[in-house]
Amino acid sequence: MAALRLRESVIAAKQKLATDREKLKRQHEAGTPGVQLCAQITDCFDSIILDLVNAAANDVEGFTPEKVLANLAIVPHGGYGRRDTAPYSDIDLMILHEPTFREPAIRFTKRLQQDVFDVGLILGHSLRTPSQATSFALSDATIFTSLAENRYLAGSVSLFRRFAEPFRRKARLNFRRLYKAIMKSRDEERAQYGEVVHMLEPNIKRSSGTLRGIQMVRWLGFARYGENELDALNRVGAISDKDRKSLRDAREYLLRLRNELHFHAGKSSDLLDRAEQIRIAELYGYEGTEGLLPVEQFMQTYFEHTSGVRDAARHFIASIRPQSIFLSVLGPVMTRRVDRDFHVGPYRISTSRRWKQRRAGQLDEVLELMIAANRFGRHIDHPTWEVIRRKFQGNVDVELTETTRKLFLSLLAEPGRLGELLRRLHELRLLEKIVPDMAHARCLLQFNQYHKYTVDAHCIKTVECACGFLNRDDMLGDVYRSIKKKWLLHLALLIHDLGKGFPEDHSIVGARIAEEVADRFWLSPQDKETLVHLVLYHLQMSHLAFRRDTSDEQLVLRFAMDNGPAERLKMLYVLTCADFAGVGPGTLNDWKVRVLTDLYRRSMLHLGGDDTLDTVQQRRKKLDALASLVRGHQNEDWFKRVIDSLPDGFLRETPASQIINDLEQLQAMRDDSPMVTCLYREDRGVLEITIGTREALMQGVFHRLTGAVTSQRMTILAAEINTLADGLVLDRYFVQDKDHEGEPPAERLEDICQRIRKYLTDPADQAPTFTSTWTSRNQRMAEEAISIPTDIKIDNETAENYTIVEVFTQDRQGLLYQISRLLFEMGLSVHVARITTHLDQVVDVFYVTDADDKKIFDDKRLDGIKLALRESLAEQNS
Repeated sequence: MAALRLRESVIAAKQKLATDREKLKRQHEAGTPGVQLCAQITDCFDSIILDLVNAAANDVEGFTPEKVLANLAIVPHGGYGRRDTAPYSDIDLMILHEPTFREPAIRFTKRLQQDVFDVGLILGHSLRTPSQATSFALSDATIFTSLAENRYLAGSVSLFRRFAEPFRRKARLNFRRLYKAIMKSRDEERAQYGEVVHMLEPNIKRSSGTLRGIQMVRWLGFARYGENELDALNRVGAISDKDRKSLRDAREYLLRLRNELHFHAGKSSDLLDRAEQIRIAELYGYEGTEGLLPVEQFMQTYFEHTSGVRDAARHFIASIRPQSIFLSVLGPVMTRRVDRDFHVGPYRISTSRRWKQRRAGQLDEVLELMIAANRFGRHIDHPTWEVIRRKFQGNVDVELTETTRKLFLSLLAEPGRLGELLRRLHELRLLEKIVPDMAHARCLLQFNQYHKYTVDAHCIKTVECACGFLNRDDMLGDVYRSIKKKWLLHLALLIHDLGKGFPEDHSIVGARIAEEVADRFWLSPQDKETLVHLVLYHLQMSHLAFRRDTSDEQLVLRFAMDNGPAERLKMLYVLTCADFAGVGPGTLNDWKVRVLTDLYRRSMLHLGGDDTLDTVQQRRKKLDALASLVRGHQNEDWFKRVIDSLPDGFLRETPASQIINDLEQLQAMRDDSPMVTCLYREDRGVLEITIGTREALMQGVFHRLTGAVTSQRMTILAAEINTLADGLVLDRYFVQDKDHEGEPPAERLEDICQRIRKYLTDPADQAPTFTSTWTSRNQRMAEEAISIPTDIKIDNETAENYTIVEVFTQDRQGLLYQISRLLFEMGLSVHVARITTHLDQVVDVFYVTDADDKKIFDDKRLDGIKLALRESLAEQNS
């Protein structure tokens, strides 16, 4: 019935839209190029809009259609204006009108707006006179960038020209102001949709290096030269032949990809999420290799295109950047010559004409310039970089001389702007001439939710993060500043993950690469050994800190001996922190820094690299302090007995006043009511939940508590199960509250304690109810498509008194409870737990004993534990 109320022109347009979209979809599936298909989509929309415009003109009372259209001009703009229209794109129209024709124009616009909506298209429109359109565009960057790509569709040609020609002329006159406004607007958008070109789930329209980068060239080209077509910008010398080709190829690739996203979704869709990446990789015929998934191959191609856009757009933007009036006047006065060819200004370093003509194409000279730029803390000015870029764009062969090797290591020695300069070398493809394995890592995706960048971007980012430690006011900053051979640390960071993308373990492949790099740079045997060691064992410190019980001093001693001498341990500590920081924003948090720093401090004791009291002295000092606090207490003997049974880790990490407070509550605890406290640790940014029970009364306390905590929407980071004197158990859990950032309110903490206490005393020991979390269909598809295989490992070597069970599997709700309960049902007691979650993958580590509190040696039983865990987790996954 609703269709009967539509006008005939609307019904016809609606039918045409459905028919044409279906036909265009078949053409897309048959392989029609993206640019060509977008032009055909635009033609389809044009045809529909023209019919609706004529129908709306017929509907303006008191005026003939000819009179209406003589006083209006229909102007497509934005993507519709440049004919980049995707199947379900919005339509942006500006309706220009004569100043004396406003009321009829309003009636016309209302009719057109309703008809376009009824057809099923989304219309963005404005109604303006030519002078209003120009004025608004010149005062608002968003309006300007949309109207910069306009074309005539219908109505008065002369009216359109009264807008288009003055707009083009005034844009060029206002270029300096427009440039700043456009760049500010783009910076805000990029911060929202992804600053880095190698983000894992990009928006192919708005993220860095995507269609928006090409559009930026067009918008700024229009403002500067009055031209927005790439060919026209090439003709006026604004972009090189190579950049024009790079941008045109990327435009074709991205438009075809965008058409696929739209057609598959049946609506506007620009997000290339993980599910779509998997689907399109299969659709495009990527087969993968032994070391690379098909989706990783597909995304490597994608990132190669977006990197090309990023580099070309950045170069164009820099080439037309208006020079500061201040610098143009005072810059020459404030610039000093540091040698014959380098001139250091207030913000940038520049080169002489002679250097540009004779030396810009020599790698050694470019490295010399970069070393100077780093030493003086200056950017390389654009005219110099433009010449360098042009010289090396042909991918010329580069000979690695002894001088080149020395200069590159000298560049690595100074933090400064090292990350930025390494990216510049990588952009020129010179970094892979110096370190050949960077070519394999270029744009190489790691298809997981943990790493936010491609392998090459991550490696360079870790160097930049390490350099940033220079300004930290803590142990991490002190250690970084004290490292003598920073070049060796930075080189290790630059190559530490280059072994990824091969079938073999990436640390082992990386160690071989490190040997080749060491030989390539003629490193001394000692430096070569350090470089290979840092790459081979770059994960060891993080695995020990977050997967093992580091209260075991023998374990710390072995780690120290394996990674000594002291200078090498310093490098490993900084490398580990930088590796975390280079994963993505916020990954290296205060909690991780504290845990790694504690392990570093204690390891350095064994290497003579720290004057801190040794472990025995620390324990004795802490015990004496606690003894003084309970002296004269009516239960002094009980307190001393229990204090003497506290493990080293608990004593070291817990303030004396808190220990006494916990023990007082433990001493006063009733058998039917376990002690539960919840404290926010501001120094770590986590909640510390402490539970006291009697061992005989609370069998299987770990799985019970795990269920209680995780059912309250809290993530367990680590757990300690401490068995004390007199059969007492004092457990401590470090958790993050998903419902609150920072310190939760007092009522939340009290509620957590009450719920945990209630659950622990429930005689039924029933499984808790976990709050459901909504996930989209695409998320579920991605999880299914990249399901991480479950792996169970048994370690009977590391701990003297415990069997260590490691569970590697895909994260899901209630997982930790499921594992811990199964361990309990198999008659195992959990003494220490380490929980590491990387968004989509978990590594849960449990130190366990059997019912007799003994380590498990029987191979048959160990195999049974592995089998039971694997089957239970596989059943849960199915």
